[in-house]
Amino acid sequence: MADSAPPSKSRDLDKLLLRPGNLVGPTFDPGVQLRDDLQEYARVLVVGAGGLGCELLKDLALSGFKNLEVIDMDRIEVTNLNRQFLFRLEDVGKPKAEVAAKRVMERISGVNIVPHFCRIEDKDIGFYNDFNIIALGLDSIEARSYINAVACSFLEYDSDDNPREETMKPMVDGGTEGFKGHARVIVPGVTPCFECTIWLFPPQVKFPLCTLAETPRNAAHCIEYAHLIKWDEVHSGKAFDPDNPDHMKWVYDEAVKRAELFGIPGVTYSLTQGVVKNIIPAIASTNAIISAACTLETLKIASGCSKTLSNYLTYNGVEGLHTKVTEFVKDNDCLVCGPGVLIELDTTVTLKKFIDMLEEHPKLLMTKASITYHGKNLYMQAPPILEEMTRSNLELPLYDLMDKIPKGVLHVTGTVDRGNRKSSGLRKLRVVYKGIDGVTDMDMAGGA
Repeated sequence: MADSAPPSKSRDLDKLLLRPGNLVGPTFDPGVQLRDDLQEYARVLVVGAGGLGCELLKDLALSGFKNLEVIDMDRIEVTNLNRQFLFRLEDVGKPKAEVAAKRVMERISGVNIVPHFCRIEDKDIGFYNDFNIIALGLDSIEARSYINAVACSFLEYDSDDNPREETMKPMVDGGTEGFKGHARVIVPGVTPCFECTIWLFPPQVKFPLCTLAETPRNAAHCIEYAHLIKWDEVHSGKAFDPDNPDHMKWVYDEAVKRAELFGIPGVTYSLTQGVVKNIIPAIASTNAIISAACTLETLKIASGCSKTLSNYLTYNGVEGLHTKVTEFVKDNDCLVCGPGVLIELDTTVTLKKFIDMLEEHPKLLMTKASITYHGKNLYMQAPPILEEMTRSNLELPLYDLMDKIPKGVLHVTGTVDRGNRKSSGLRKLRVVYKGIDGVTDMDMAGGA
């Protein structure tokens, strides 16, 4: 079979795609057609164009994926250049996504990479549904949670609450922390999603406010003083945005003044970003190893050339080299990858009343909610033009806006209260209307 194939630049890749094997997936059909289809039809989105994202773009392009897109909201900084190998000194200040896409396309012929210089929340849900696989190269819990919720929002369940395979949006998530890293496969409805295993991430370090205000002892204390105390004193009522360069620069300047006052060295702009955004310094070799693992899993999912990881790989290179695979179990009651939160409503409840209810719902606690139904915007908080266009729906019964069906699924985005912090979130809600023909007692199982 392989002997009849035309010459290929990807000789090693052909050994995986053109030959049968003992550990292949159930749908694997080796041959030239599989290789060609992978290059022509498979669409992969890389989220993040930093240290891990640069490696992912390069590895995916070299592994036969020709249709890639990358999204990142950051610009290149001098401190990125020691490990984000696609960037040069003359690129400082330019969008990471655009430069990374350009550099990979310059070096690897035939690959097409579309960059998106924006926040992940700026894209509507439909944008993410256009991809076969989403690969994550992120450095924050909040961003992972958001993309995880988006991917899980596409998942549909049948009448027996079994996930429908055709609605699954696979994700491959990588993360690094110094000489440690992880790679995991997330198949919504089958494997645990990010929210199912949120406990894997340690709580962020908290500093006593009395220490910050009275006796700072290191650079991090000075930075957190400017971030948590001084900002509120000067900008009363104005929320701090860690992704706003002007806000970050203000905190850095104030931290420098604080450090000089107490004779504390070490406050830098990069450290300010790391403390405020809880960013752990990355190492190039760890990024390369984790990216290779993530790319291999992406290839397995797309082609079926081997069984996928089950389902969480950890790497530790602090002393020697140690890798381990752990199979975590899905949380059947997960609010994100489960069938959805069930809410029972009267047919007279307006959209505005429904949005107000979300703030008080014990499982949601969501404010500033935007509502979509079957891809149609019922109400959008932003941008202003969409808010104005959908504002008239607020006084209409939600039942009418959902085409007067007895039950249906809504997607809601907004700000989720997680106790000690707030973050962007997306939730899937199963709405059932009381007293409508076709709604059985089984539909109400679980309650709100």
